[in-house]
Amino acid sequence: MSLSMTGFGQSAIKFAGYTVTFEVKSVNHRYCEVLFRMPREWASFEDSLKRRIQSRIGRGRIDVYINKESDGENVSAALNHAMVKAYLQAADELRRLGVEGMPTVSDILSLPDVLISRNEKPDEGVQEQWADALCGGLDQALDGLMHMRTVEGSHLAKDIEQRIDRLQLMHAEMAGLAPTVTEEYRARLRQRLESLNDGSLTFDEHMFGMEVALFAERSNIDEELTRLKSHLDQCRRLLYQEGPAGRKLDFLIQEMNREVNTIGSKANHLTLVNRVVEMKAELEKIREQAANVE
Repeated sequence: MSLSMTGFGQSAIKFAGYTVTFEVKSVNHRYCEVLFRMPREWASFEDSLKRRIQSRIGRGRIDVYINKESDGENVSAALNHAMVKAYLQAADELRRLGVEGMPTVSDILSLPDVLISRNEKPDEGVQEQWADALCGGLDQALDGLMHMRTVEGSHLAKDIEQRIDRLQLMHAEMAGLAPTVTEEYRARLRQRLESLNDGSLTFDEHMFGMEVALFAERSNIDEELTRLKSHLDQCRRLLYQEGPAGRKLDFLIQEMNREVNTIGSKANHLTLVNRVVEMKAELEKIREQAANVE
């Protein structure tokens, strides 16, 4: 089943006196790129959370936002002495450089990482509990994301399949016209030669046959039509197979464009040329849609 690379999911959990919210957004990307925005003290969980996402998503840029807010229960703060000393040392260096003034208590308290929650003291058991809680909350957000990607992917697959139907109808018309191109050329060429011949020239049937044979060889599109049919069938199967299909679709679209261009350069027939133009327009629309398929 085709999946879209665009989606959004969110969730919220309560744990250890905090409400933790999760937002996961995904957009088009050539590879699977995961970016986190979350409190610094959870940086150690990033690798495990990233692997959890990559086990469910094959392609796309995934932005993960994790925030927490205290519920106001059993929460107390303590000074981060090491960070305060570092800020004071930096202030001393500034004074030696000629900068006047001293930071006030309120100035220091407003600086990042000066205050830490007593509930966040490193404890292996608590860390493991936080890891499990974050994984659970992330899974809930991913469920919403995957649902949206699945729904949109279904719409994309239906649209692409309808366009493949139109391409196959045009392919069938071209396959029916291809054998008549040489016969029409033979009739036009004979009529032209007869109109130009004033009776002074002898008609050479052998030379005439050679000219028609050369034209038939140059304008033969049987191989291109066969490969094009195969690519169309593969595209249809890819839409409903398990696993990422976007890159394979992109490759097949390139190959189909190549076959259609070759048909356009070889086919000396107005209707065939018109169908080539229509096919290229449909393939471009499929390429735009396939760019969002995982």
